[in-house]
Amino acid sequence: MAIDYEKEYDNRARVPEHPQIFARWEAEAKAYRGARTDAQIGLKYGPSPRQTIDFFPVNGADAPLAMFIHGGWWRALSPVSFSQMAKGLNAHGIGVAVIGYDLCPTVSIATITDQMRAACLTLWRKHKKHITVYGHSAGGHLTACMIATDWKSLEPSAPADLVPAGYAISGVFDLAPLTHVSFNADLKLDDAEARRMSPLYWTVPQGAMLDAAVGGIESNEFLRQSKTIAEEWGKRGAQTRYEPIAGADHFTVLDPLTDADSAMTRRIVELARHTAAKDR
Repeated sequence: MAIDYEKEYDNRARVPEHPQIFARWEAEAKAYRGARTDAQIGLKYGPSPRQTIDFFPVNGADAPLAMFIHGGWWRALSPVSFSQMAKGLNAHGIGVAVIGYDLCPTVSIATITDQMRAACLTLWRKHKKHITVYGHSAGGHLTACMIATDWKSLEPSAPADLVPAGYAISGVFDLAPLTHVSFNADLKLDDAEARRMSPLYWTVPQGAMLDAAVGGIESNEFLRQSKTIAEEWGKRGAQTRYEPIAGADHFTVLDPLTDADSAMTRRIVELARHTAAKDR
């Protein structure tokens, strides 16, 4: 039977209460920003208005550094709804940068990927620390892209393994199916570009670490995407883990990030501390 890609990738239709979840995210984000008077909101890393970093610092010069990339199919949402995604990690002494980027169709997925690289390099120049990246949905895709980036070709002063570890939540790593969905009108992917921008096929740094988590009640395609990158990158020398989060859909899968004691938060803390050890 042919796969109905439109149905498989339409998360808003699969979760009809998504407007209430989005409103909750925005309220939680606003509350966390309000509680963090030391937060640095709207730092610039590029020329466009959306190229921003909201930085939630912690005490300690040796504190690990993490970067969160939001989702929205590269075409929606902004950091204003995701400040709270720093909360769990902050409680463990990890500084978090929440990143904004331009959206399709104004720019391409390739341009957004380059913007995320620019954000990482901005953080490197400022903090001189390796970075653990975690992201959701489109941000999961971008997380994998950061791990598999050739950093020396972009910035000779940066370490080759600037992003040695990542935690991708409900990501899409093979973009070929997206050539069959209606919102490709915004993404503008053809077969060649879909493959070029699929980190599933990229060269994987030996020893790089990637966790691929996904909501346990997400579509078969989202489960497949995360399982496949964990399997394929694992075969090519990365340290990978595939983890379905029981009972979580494409949006509620993010909720554990606000809880300092959740298994998801504790795992990203583990990755961030492993990454920070490279700077000592």
